[in-house]
Parts: sequence; C-alpha cells; structure tokens
Amino acid sequence: MTIKEAQEIVDKWITTTGVRYFNELTNTAMLMEEVGEVARIMARQYGEQSFKKSDKEVNLADEMADVLFVLICLANQTGVDLTEALQKNLDKKTNRDSERHKNNEKLK
Repeated sequence: MTIKEAQEIVDKWITTTGVRYFNELTNTAMLMEEVGEVARIMARQYGEQSFKKSDKEVNLADEMADVLFVLICLANQTGVDLTEALQKNLDKKTNRDSERHKNNEKLK
C-alpha cells in the first residue's frame, strides 16, 4: 500500500472501529509510549540489556507498526500529507547532505 492509502485506511478504521480519534495531545503521548516500546526491544535485542521473562513475547515489527499507526493518526488529525512531507524531507536531506556523508571519515 502507498502512504496515501495507509492514511485513508487508518482514517476509515478510526471512524468505524475506533469511533473517533483521540485528541492530538493524547495521540502524541501514545506515540511516545509506542516509540519507547520499540526502544525497549532494540535495547534488549541489539544492545547490552537482556530480556526479562515477561519480554519473551515481544514483536518488533508489531511495535513498529504501532508507531506508524499513531503517527498516521496524528498526520490525519493535523492535515499532514505524509507522502508530500516525506518527499520534501528527502529533497531537503539530499540537497543538504549530498557530500556530507561521502566526506565523513567515520562512515568509511
């Protein structure tokens, strides 16, 4: 699916199954919570922390999808076209960093 389709699908889900969007501040807090869950898995799976017995059923892909879902909710609520926003952001990064990373000794 495209990003535009994802925004439409989430909006349809929210207005039918979810009844309505939570307000923007609530969704921002939920986004931080979901990002924290991804960070927790990353710290344990790729970092030095170890999993607890209660962590054994974690699913990184599912947690990343939760982050994406809430981010899409916020975009829908605030009128952000994520396709357009991402393209503009990539253009900005390309123009700003066209030589920066190639010349970074730490990346060689």
